[in-house]
Amino acid sequence: MRLTTVRVNGGTSAGRVDASRIELLPFADVGALLESGTEWRKTAEQPGASAIDIETADFAPLILRPEKIFCVGANYRGHLDEIGLPEPEYPSIFAKFSRALIGANDPIELPANSDSVDWEVELGVVIGRVARHVTEPEALDAVAGYTIINDVSMRDWQVRTSQFLQGKTFEQTSPIGPYLVTPDEIDHAQRLEMTCSVDGHTMQRACTEDMLFSVAHIVSYLSSIITLVPGDVIATGTPAGVGAFHRPPRYLTAGQVLSTAIEGLGDQTNRCVAP
Repeated sequence: MRLTTVRVNGGTSAGRVDASRIELLPFADVGALLESGTEWRKTAEQPGASAIDIETADFAPLILRPEKIFCVGANYRGHLDEIGLPEPEYPSIFAKFSRALIGANDPIELPANSDSVDWEVELGVVIGRVARHVTEPEALDAVAGYTIINDVSMRDWQVRTSQFLQGKTFEQTSPIGPYLVTPDEIDHAQRLEMTCSVDGHTMQRACTEDMLFSVAHIVSYLSSIITLVPGDVIATGTPAGVGAFHRPPRYLTAGQVLSTAIEGLGDQTNRCVAP
């Protein structure tokens, strides 16, 4: 099953993708659908009151206001190599806030106070049921599905201190979506190709199987800290090829187009615009 959130009639609506159409569901977004109860899959399978053409869809952020957005740093071996770090014993966890999220094809608003805006293709995990102190074998049962996130980062702010958050949550910068794809369609995203390009030039290419900490490990680890709830989002880390470690460094500028794709999950196209 593929779910999405689209802008319609001056608001937003969750939808189920049905071939070339999106069946609109009676929820403001996919997050609200997931919060509706343990039978959300059956609810999502019901016929929509109306439908729109997928070709003309205006994708909103997949989850409008997630309670939590967790991010995992340095979780691909190739990225660890390019930044010169050893493999960590534990996941490096930081956060992002919902005002950072934009739709899959929305413009990225480049902040006036940063000239080091970087790209990071990441596999996104969306939680579908309450999870607290779950083991790794139990963890995947808490996953509603997978999506694409580009963890667009303001590197000059990120490195001001040892804490990453200030460089990771600038408003209107992080595309999420367009779809939530349920685990049965993609085998829990274990071996999906992921790419990121700028103006058609490929900057990142990797496979999700290269992750150091698996999705099951990350979900279990986070659930030992705090209760995960339906609609929570986890960005699981980026592979090698970020702009900061090009020589010389390369960063996004107004007018450039950032394209992000993960096999089986769709793609994003975001134009960078001046503030």
